Amino acid sequence: MRLLIISLLILMVVTAAAQEVPVSKRQRILQSDTSRRVNVPANASNPTSKPSGKFSQIVDDSTKNVYGPKTTLWITESDIYQNKNNYQPLDTAIENYHRWTFIQKLENFYHDLGNVGTSLNPIFPLAPTQIGANPGYSTYAPYFNLAEPRYFDSKSPYTRILLVWGGDGRAKTHIEFTRNINPRWNFGFNYRPVLVDKQILRTGKGDRQTISHYYDLYTSYKSKDERYQLLASYRRMRHRVFENGGIYLVRNTSFSGYFDASAQPYLTRAQSEEMRKVIHVFQQYQLASPLQLYHKFDLVRQRNLFIDDATSESNYNSYFLYTNPDSDINTTAVNEGTYFNTVANEFGVKGKAAFFYYSMYYRMRAYNSSNKYLDNLSLPYNRNGIENYAGGQIAFRFDSVNELSGQAEYLLNKNYRLHAKLRTPWLDATGTSALVRPGFLPLAYRGSHHEWFNDFADPFVNQLSAFLKVKWGRFFISPGASYTALSNYIYYKENETANQPAVVAAQSNGNQQIFVPEVKMSVRFFRHLYWRPQVLYTSFLNNADNALRIPKWFANSQLAYENILFKGNLQVQIGIDAHWRSAYTALGYDPAIQQFYVQDKTTVPAFPLVDVFFNGKFKRGRFFVKYLNLQQAATGLGYLPTPTYRGQGPILDFGFDLILFD
Repeated sequence: MRLLIISLLILMVVTAAAQEVPVSKRQRILQSDTSRRVNVPANASNPTSKPSGKFSQIVDDSTKNVYGPKTTLWITESDIYQNKNNYQPLDTAIENYHRWTFIQKLENFYHDLGNVGTSLNPIFPLAPTQIGANPGYSTYAPYFNLAEPRYFDSKSPYTRILLVWGGDGRAKTHIEFTRNINPRWNFGFNYRPVLVDKQILRTGKGDRQTISHYYDLYTSYKSKDERYQLLASYRRMRHRVFENGGIYLVRNTSFSGYFDASAQPYLTRAQSEEMRKVIHVFQQYQLASPLQLYHKFDLVRQRNLFIDDATSESNYNSYFLYTNPDSDINTTAVNEGTYFNTVANEFGVKGKAAFFYYSMYYRMRAYNSSNKYLDNLSLPYNRNGIENYAGGQIAFRFDSVNELSGQAEYLLNKNYRLHAKLRTPWLDATGTSALVRPGFLPLAYRGSHHEWFNDFADPFVNQLSAFLKVKWGRFFISPGASYTALSNYIYYKENETANQPAVVAAQSNGNQQIFVPEVKMSVRFFRHLYWRPQVLYTSFLNNADNALRIPKWFANSQLAYENILFKGNLQVQIGIDAHWRSAYTALGYDPAIQQFYVQDKTTVPAFPLVDVFFNGKFKRGRFFVKYLNLQQAATGLGYLPTPTYRGQGPILDFGFDLILFD
């Protein structure tokens, strides 16, 4: 521990020294006039402009850096669309800064395959946001959706460099840059590689399981009178995972065999991939204060692949119990996938008058899909088509903390989505009702190890939630509950029929209803000690076909010491994170179709996942040190986030970021 603290102090000193910029000759001359007060120039966002007077608008950067998080403002497209226009300063807080993995960023409400970057699946059912045609692949979608770009108004160039060095070759980087070309035009980009080594049978540094490269380019522009506004972005992600199929128990068939040093994976050559490319444009023109015209354009390309070499797999036949006998399908050098492309144009009007906001729109969306093993067959859906949507939104914003809003979208045949939200200082409530089209994947698929053709009805979902918020001094509590009802639910399950695919798509003939009470709290002790528990209990009112698999108990908790030390020079958060969920028959995973499925062979035991962390902030740098999975370090036994896939073992992670404004 002493060595760790000394190392952190050395890192802080080196970083602080690196941020000191030598004083130029011109700056030393300007410093000689010490009687003058330095102000931020009005045209600071345009460094090429000339000062209007002999001594006016001089920035003394050597004495005080006038640029920082408060002069670099950002906003989302959603806020601009809803006429909120609430630009926010950069968030440099250190609370939960150590949560760099995607599972922890999603507060453990998803499970993966035990390593960073692998497929994700929500623990609790989510209401759909897309009611029209879709490819049916979603396990890699969070990696793309969590990276949506922000749009900046920066008074100076802004650069952020985040580096995470996880143990055993687990690494994540985020490089962000933006600057204003002039006061009305901003440009920026993000680059987010995730490079993660295998945690089972790793042969050495660089023996990857996850190789993910995401980047985007974005720009925003306003006219001089600010009546016209443009947002545009290009985003691309290629996310590849070398699949291991889980642990193949050879010698030890008990639970401890999953954590044996000699544990072998089922697959060694399999690879899945998702590629996404999106061009997006949003523009609006204000005709009058309560009336704006707007247009959205989206061009989306999505590709999902599965690749494997059967001749190099020693456990291939024991994993893939079914091999497609059709002669046109290559079952040795497997290379199969689905392509899905869309082009959408949305035109609408919107506006804000006093506390009332409204929008109305029409959207035309063209789509086409392709699968080389399906393209010449008759399918239960149209590969290509045009969809027409109508929708709108209203909101009553009585002040900054009280808002009632509603959204409606109708696909001009029968599908729809309704969403309502209430936000007040003492109550948050939401409601969603949707009738959606099935994804193309569960309707029809042909590949090396799967084949089905289904005529499924449109799934229907109702979801309601309400949470009280009570704050009393150092104590905050938010009790509430959510209710979800599903009909025509589509899922994947194990197939017991001989000589048939082991996993197939299915649709429930009944309905599923779950009621989930929840309580969330925050308590402050002794001025600087915080306890933040969250507990959920799941009650099945109905679960036809046993199609949903959810743990009865689900809990997150954090105990943390938070303070500012050394006369304000170091801010710290030191504590323990814990997550626990009760034992249940969790969903299994099939890498060939990138889908989680209902299984009854393996029960995932309850397991307390405990991490300790140290987050720190000095000047404009942040860092964290985290040790994961204390329980396994003490007992030698770990956890299974997904059946046969062992979770991350005890390991030390370190990360830091620097924010620069010049």
